[in-house]
Amino acid sequence: MSALFDWLFGQYATYSTGFIVLELIAVVFGIASVLLARKTNILVYPVGLISTGIFVYLLWNWQLFGDMLINAYYSAMSLYGWYNWSKSRSSDQSDAVEIERIESRDIPIMLTLAGISAAFVGIVYYLRPVINNGFSFSGAELGLHLFTWVDYTDMFTTALFLIAMYLMASRKIENWLVWIVADAISVPLYFYKGYTFTSLQYVVFTLIAIGAYYEWKRRLRLQSQSATA
Repeated sequence: MSALFDWLFGQYATYSTGFIVLELIAVVFGIASVLLARKTNILVYPVGLISTGIFVYLLWNWQLFGDMLINAYYSAMSLYGWYNWSKSRSSDQSDAVEIERIESRDIPIMLTLAGISAAFVGIVYYLRPVINNGFSFSGAELGLHLFTWVDYTDMFTTALFLIAMYLMASRKIENWLVWIVADAISVPLYFYKGYTFTSLQYVVFTLIAIGAYYEWKRRLRLQSQSATA
């Protein structure tokens, strides 16, 4: 049992208590925000902002710049989503919003977000030796040969997360399908990086996203029936 505990949480032995507490708080608020999103409750955004704000701070200190940028984007998109959802409250549920499906006009936006995010994160990782060298090019080795599978996976998941956040802010039911894929990939990814609590968070996120998709699907069906009644 001790060996298993060390395998799961041994990396935290070198972390300050403050960082561990902050990660746990961010995880709790992150899970709460996804549960609120499942119920199409607009409180998903203020609650989520607490989680993403903490993660921006933690990930900067851990020098996980791709993940930090994801959470910074979440924070910005949360403000847009908060505004958009507040304009689209359901007529019969004060805490819910109208749900929509992806339209053809969403595809170019999704592809643009994916391309820009992957390129931006790629540039950040390319310049990582410079960043880790105190933002100095002196003695810093650059090159794509320094990229690892983790870096490429980060670029891919970042693209997925940005698309998912855009779709959620736009109230598209398909956002949950993208979240499911991205969250599932993030489980082993964060565990490999040494952040067990965050990895466990993504296990919960994956399960909630699966349930949320079917919940939104049910709500969309009732919404359509109400519109045609």
